[in-house]
Amino acid sequence: MHKKLFIPGPVECSEEILQAMATPMIGHRTKEYSELHKKVREKLEKLLFTEQIVFLFTCSSTGVMEGSIRNCVDKRCANFINGAFSKRWHQITLANGKEADPIEVEWGKAIKPELVDKTLATGKYDAITFVHNETSTGVMGPIAEIAEVMKKYPDVMFLVDAVSSQSAVKVEFDKLGIDVFLAGTQKAYALPPGLTVAAVSQKAMDKSANVKNKGFYFDFHAMMKKYKVDQTPATPGISHVYALNAQLDRMFAEGLDNRFARHQKMAEYVRDWAKKYFDLYAETGYESVTLTTITNTRGINVAELNKKLGEIGLAISNGYGTLKEKNFRIAHMGDCQMSDLEDLLGKINKILGL
Repeated sequence: MHKKLFIPGPVECSEEILQAMATPMIGHRTKEYSELHKKVREKLEKLLFTEQIVFLFTCSSTGVMEGSIRNCVDKRCANFINGAFSKRWHQITLANGKEADPIEVEWGKAIKPELVDKTLATGKYDAITFVHNETSTGVMGPIAEIAEVMKKYPDVMFLVDAVSSQSAVKVEFDKLGIDVFLAGTQKAYALPPGLTVAAVSQKAMDKSANVKNKGFYFDFHAMMKKYKVDQTPATPGISHVYALNAQLDRMFAEGLDNRFARHQKMAEYVRDWAKKYFDLYAETGYESVTLTTITNTRGINVAELNKKLGEIGLAISNGYGTLKEKNFRIAHMGDCQMSDLEDLLGKINKILGL
């Protein structure tokens, strides 16, 4: 039996998107593929509010997290950490032989602009990594406020993991001055995993031109040579690109403002439920719009709850890592609708006798 997914990713995929994945194959060096790639690129530019570069990488988001480090860090990187995935970016930075410092706050708390300013005022860094929406904790950081701080440090690269927020929350790439803004398609885009979208600034391209040992697969300038003719250096995930094209059409049919508002409304609905029966893990005022992390104040057996949900075709997520059983997570992104959440929470209430 298929379980409808309310986990932080992969999320539930619609039948229409799965059918788009099954579009008959074409050659990746053909005119047909270039035309498809161009359509997707132009739609992504509109979605991400940019007139700059949008690359498509056939990989998970972790690949482009690594790629952004290889292309944009030369001197030293400040890795801002408030959860498991921001910590991973620090590990990636070190694994690539880059000098880096972990700038860490308590899990469940947000990275604040004051901390970024204090860190960069030292003059030690030429790049920062920032996770916009930390899926391990359900915290969404104040990206616009941090972007204002970044404008004081024009030589510092602003690298943003938007893996679980891109396309669900309005972020204006050009206006905010972000340098790399990446997301995998298995989260808010509601596609199967395997493709990553990355908006890249001209500033990042200029920096990459002078950085040595960038590797091969994620070299921004190798990407750029093919980007100019709507191609990619290596074989792209053509089926994913077909699906992304179809999903972008669905997004624009809904209307971007309506899409952003729907995600906000769903988040508020789940938060209200969580506060009524449990508590929220994320710092007040910094709760995620795409998933809610709920503190297990009742001491329920989360694994047992998920087992019972699985028996009726539903799935939520336990707490991440050391937070397992201490909290649990409910995702509300992509094609998820309010009616889906009403059904899920109603069934959780019934199972728990709430």
